[in-house]
Amino acid sequence: MRVLVTGGAGYIGSQVVRGLLEEDHSVAVLDDLSTGHREAVPPSVPFVQADVGDRARVEALLREQKIEAILHLAARSQAGESVRDPRRYYTGNLAASIALLEAALAAGVGKFVLSSTAAVYGDPISVPITEDHPTAPINPYGETKLAIERMLAIYAKAYGLRYAALRYFNAAGADPRVGLGECHDPETHLIPNVLAAAMGAHAEITIHGHDYPTPDGTCIRDYIHVRDLADAHLASLAYLERGGESGCFNLSTGVGHSVNEVIAACRSVTGREIPVRHGPRREGDPPVLVASPRRAEALFGWRAQISSLDRLVSDAWAWMTSTARQRRASGSLESAAEPMPSTPSASARASWRV
Repeated sequence: MRVLVTGGAGYIGSQVVRGLLEEDHSVAVLDDLSTGHREAVPPSVPFVQADVGDRARVEALLREQKIEAILHLAARSQAGESVRDPRRYYTGNLAASIALLEAALAAGVGKFVLSSTAAVYGDPISVPITEDHPTAPINPYGETKLAIERMLAIYAKAYGLRYAALRYFNAAGADPRVGLGECHDPETHLIPNVLAAAMGAHAEITIHGHDYPTPDGTCIRDYIHVRDLADAHLASLAYLERGGESGCFNLSTGVGHSVNEVIAACRSVTGREIPVRHGPRREGDPPVLVASPRRAEALFGWRAQISSLDRLVSDAWAWMTSTARQRRASGSLESAAEPMPSTPSASARASWRV
């Protein structure tokens, strides 16, 4: 199949591109490189640096490459930022996706896979969260993703577009085999920040709240390996190709891990002490976010295969240490304590979100 991956130079998108190539799909990538990395896209893959909202350029690319399906991963995805600057999210997520869908319809693209988010659920009223759980986002990030989901459902009825909206939970891990890992600036995710502290790039890790109604008092989240996420995209695309019914699907493991458990796993894998301090709760942090993956299992035949906590941490650590070695060898690192160019200085405390 001829597939366009928007955001294909990003953390998850680059893994999706690799998976598509391994299954002999013809792939093109569109990315504005605001958060992605050009070197993450294989040289053989047609690449266009452009904004998803540039309808004319996108439509030209779709026609030129004879695209049959779009995997839409390009988006702004920081919940806190979306509260501070909602305009960036309504324009960068919602308006851009409208332009992308218009281009898709004009070019005759019939299949569409959306990178959505667990943020559409808001504060859960029950766990594990199923796709039938009420949607009540508590930030503009979740609101814009939910608006795109609703638009897809309406377009499916009106124009025959077939879609799968994939609701991610917490992507983590890396693929050291091909040199792909998590490298955001700033980094806000828990596991890479804890591992950066293990390398000496942070003085300590702040745990936001330790008095939640959970077994150890810290928040519990559902983490999933980025390679399992990539496999889910391929499985959803195959599902649509088989004539599967459009809809929304959780991508999760169904198993949660607390912040304390994540830190303990990082200590075990790295063999290093990781200093922590306790800070106040953050507004809007639910105690537990764990989802049911049964719908994707039943309809896609997909299940997370490598998303154990030890595997997530081990793969992320292998990638980070390999990256540090390569940078030292090239002379771009002054010390072994500097893991990545996007990691904050060692004097900073790590702040993270889940």
